[in-house]
Amino acid sequence: MDIDTGKTVLEVEDLTMAYGDFILQREISFTVNRGDIFFIMGGSGCGKSTLLRHLIGLKRPAKGRVLYGDVDFWAMNVDERAHIMQHAGILYQGSALWSSMTLAENVALPLQHYSDLHPDLIRYLVRLKLAYVGLVGFEEFYPSELSGGMRKRAAIARAIALDPEFLFFDEPSAGLDPVSARRLDELILELRDTLGATLIIVSHELASIYSIANNSVFLDSEAGTMLAVGDPKQLLKTSDDPTVIDFLTRGTGNREMPCL
Repeated sequence: MDIDTGKTVLEVEDLTMAYGDFILQREISFTVNRGDIFFIMGGSGCGKSTLLRHLIGLKRPAKGRVLYGDVDFWAMNVDERAHIMQHAGILYQGSALWSSMTLAENVALPLQHYSDLHPDLIRYLVRLKLAYVGLVGFEEFYPSELSGGMRKRAAIARAIALDPEFLFFDEPSAGLDPVSARRLDELILELRDTLGATLIIVSHELASIYSIANNSVFLDSEAGTMLAVGDPKQLLKTSDDPTVIDFLTRGTGNREMPCL
């Protein structure tokens, strides 16, 4: 699929994230272009997942704007925000599959709630999505019967059920062995290339960051703000911020691409 890259599809302007009077991060600004694999990165506790919650409508900013195209997301009412989110698929850190439902039933949920497709077509699409992530024949399995990597892929099948424009992933490689994590990275690239989706991924996994990211924002808990934006591979070469370099080199300071 040809992707119309270069067009800004998501923009964050001067965002402040806070819990009551406690300011977690301030002055966050970045743009995401169509077809980007955009990583929100930084150390533990810096607010990566909280930023994701601001982008998908789960937490209102203390200040600033989130723009989808030229639409101010948080200036809209609840129904209007929900309509925008129908064009997004979300993979939560724990997969968040319904344990009492089979994989087929989990993947069918978005199609049943947000489309008027015939049940026979929904069943066909469910099989198609599960096949796409390598889970042919597992339609009637329950999440508890699967490995962690298989549950991740099942959750991705549900996230892509409606062929979304955006995919938001929270720590997709958490708990996976290196081989499974690499296969997941390859699947993410396929999602971008075949669906034309734009991906926003929360992660601190350098192997994935260097392998698939082409854009990013780096948050720092001590500074309470962003320290860098751009392609992580370029940041490794050009950044003069010691905190950014420390993160990107695992504390070694060696700017050669790490062996991951």
